[in-house]
This record gives sequence, C-alpha cells and structure tokens, in this order.
Amino acid sequence: MSQSSPLFNRWLGQVGPDRAVEVLTDLADSAAVFAVDAAGKILFWSRGAETLFGIPRDQAIGLACTQVLSCEGGIDPCGLVEHGIIKAQTVRIQCPGGATIPCRRTARGFFDASGQFVGAIEWFRPESPGAAGVPRQEDTESFHGIFSRDPRMKEAIRIIRNVAQSDATVLIRGESGSGKELVARALHLESHRRDRPFLAINCAALTPSLLESELFGHVKGAFTGAVRDHAGVFLRANEGTLFLDEVAELPMELQAKLLRVLQERSFMPVGSDHLVAVDVRIIAATHRSLREQVKAGRFREDLMYRLRVVPVFLPPLRERRQDISFLLWHCIRQHNERGSRRIESVAPEAMRRLLDYAWPGNVRELQNVIEYAFAVGRGSELTLDDLPPEFHEMAVESTVSELRSAQRPRRRDEAELVREALQVSGGHLEQAARLAGMSRATFWRKRKKYGL
Repeated sequence: MSQSSPLFNRWLGQVGPDRAVEVLTDLADSAAVFAVDAAGKILFWSRGAETLFGIPRDQAIGLACTQVLSCEGGIDPCGLVEHGIIKAQTVRIQCPGGATIPCRRTARGFFDASGQFVGAIEWFRPESPGAAGVPRQEDTESFHGIFSRDPRMKEAIRIIRNVAQSDATVLIRGESGSGKELVARALHLESHRRDRPFLAINCAALTPSLLESELFGHVKGAFTGAVRDHAGVFLRANEGTLFLDEVAELPMELQAKLLRVLQERSFMPVGSDHLVAVDVRIIAATHRSLREQVKAGRFREDLMYRLRVVPVFLPPLRERRQDISFLLWHCIRQHNERGSRRIESVAPEAMRRLLDYAWPGNVRELQNVIEYAFAVGRGSELTLDDLPPEFHEMAVESTVSELRSAQRPRRRDEAELVREALQVSGGHLEQAARLAGMSRATFWRKRKKYGL
C-alpha cells in the first residue's frame, strides 16, 4: 500500500515528479543514484553519480549500466529480479580516472501488475574515505573528467565548483590543449542550466562577417546568399550556456555587440531592425592576456571587465609534473578498455622522456601521444619505440647540448668531433652537421678531409 497521501500526490503533480526525484537525489550528498529499465539501460543519472564516478550525465543516459560502470565481479541484477531488493552490498567500482572506489550498493526493483521486472533504482555510497583504493582529497581532485594532484589546478577546480551555481560570467585562461572547454562544460553541468543547451564557438575560426552571422544570426536578404533567416548561437543557446573560445581574437567591430548582449541581454540579428531578448550565460576562454590586449588597443577595456568577472587560470601541463604520470595512466586505462592492445607497464626510459617533455600541446597532446603508442606499438609494455618522433629527438638535442658544452672549455680534436657526431647521428649527415655545430657543406668537407 502506498504511504503517500492524496495531498502529497497533488503536490507532486505541481512540482513535477522528475524535478522532485532530482532534488531528492541531490540531497543525498556524496551518494550516486541512478535508475535503469528492465534491460539495464540507464534512464536517470544523478549529480552525485557524475561527481563520484566522474562520468557526465550525457555519457551515461541511454547506455547499459554494465557499459558505463566497471565493477569488480560485475553488478548482478539477479538479486533484484528475484527478490526486489539489495541492501548494503559491497562492490568495487572502477572509475575513468583509474581509481577503484569501494561502495555500498542498495537497490530496489520495480514490477508491473503481472509481476514482470520493469526496472530499478540503484544507490551507491562510498565507504569511508580511508578505504583502500579511494584517492584521498589531498592527493587527487576529480571533477567532471578533470583530474589533478597539482595545488594550483585544485584551486581552479575549487573556484569552478563554487561559481557553477551562479550566473556569473567566467573567463578561463590557459594554453591550447589545457582543458578550457572541459572546464566550461563542467560549469554548465553543475549549473541550474544543465538541462538547457550548451553551445561552443571558436572566435578565431571564422572571418568577421561569418562570425557575426554565426553569433547573432541574420534575416533573409541581409546579404548575398542569405536566402533564409538564420538563428545564431546566442538564440540557439537561450536559457543555456554559450562558450566563446579564443575570445581575444574577436574583431573590434563585434566586441561592441557582445558588450551589448552582456549589458542589455539583447542583440540585433544582421539585417534586422528588431532587438531579440536572450538569457544566456557566457563562459569565455583565451590563451592570451586580455589586459595586454587592452594595452595594445586590440580589445575593449569595458568588455574585458564584463568577461573577467570570475577569472580561472589553468596552469600548463609542464608546470604540473606530478599530474603527468597520473594523466598518462588515466589515458592508458581508457584505451585498455576499448582496444585490442593492453598496456600494463611503461619502460623506465620511456617514462623518463614523458616526464621530461615540455608538452606544448598540454593534456590534448598527451592524449594524442598515448593514442599513437597504442596504434604503433605491440605488447604489454609501453616502450620508447612506441613514442612519436619528437621523443627520440629529445636524445639528439641532449647530445647536441653535451657536445657543444664540451667544446667550450677546450679545443677538441676536429676529427674526433666529426667522428663522434657521425656515430651519434647514425651516419645522417644533416643531423651530424647540426651536432658538430657546422653547416652541411662544411661538415661534408671535414668528413672528406679526415676520411670518415
């Protein structure tokens, strides 16, 4: 018999059952809650599940539970089908970041009038923070696919968490590949706009005229080729979030229109004489300093202050050395799950090169390096031969430095220098000439002179 009253049922109809369930699961704090149908397909994925498992809602809804969560021993639904309930079962969940989280699983099955199983609600609560396999807060921060042990990155994540619930405009500063769009999506997923659109546009990728049309839209006949009305991203993102990547590249003539949207919450499509009102949260990103752009006369100061309400700085990967091996293994585990090759270890020399590399492309480059290694390598160990050419060039550059420093304190025998350069380069003349600090023609003459 139902324990709810007619008054409660009436109230539930007013607020909406979906909204009530969402709020109720949000109150569960650190617990993960999700619902599945009779086939085990996920129908609902709580914010607690996003936070605990590091899996966004849009990557879980519609997939089978067993596809989304990797559980040691598997999540056996038989207990639910046969008994309708599971209480405090201990399970160990393998998260995308590589950590294994011991959880207490409680689940309740549902059946139709004929007794057929139609689905269940599952509840996972992590065991004590000191449990084996659970990363301590001071060690690793995980937030919507953002993982870090670096103090500065943790501080950025803390700011992101705190500002997400507001509508404040956020400016993300970071180098290419540092995860600016990932942060923008995390802000959207944690906001009250998470069920509304999230759209992104790169301000450096389009010409000024095309960018204006893509941002604000245009009406039919506004220019040659405008054969129909076109809704820009501001209108399509209404009530949601718009991510403006590389906003420092926005042409001056469009900066005034963007400022108007931020101030007045309205804009005028190209070729139109009517204002369009919108409610959009703006998240902007750039790899440049907007203050320097303002000083150079390339960016409006008033727009900078409008965009830079909450600045978030993402440090480059080369300054987060303790994150390199952590993110490396995170990428390896992801490929292990879906590829034919499985890497269980990394050769010491390969790991040394990976740790010493400058990572100009940041996390995106690290992901590409691991994808390269899985594509070209074989076996369970990632070796130096599995890494892209730039990691082999590191050894040559190191030798260049050593050879040149050796030449400074004393005049070395020229024949010995040419011979050593040839040995190091494996007989490659252009590379050997560079090692010896000579032009290719000079090196060829010296090689001929000494009969090498």
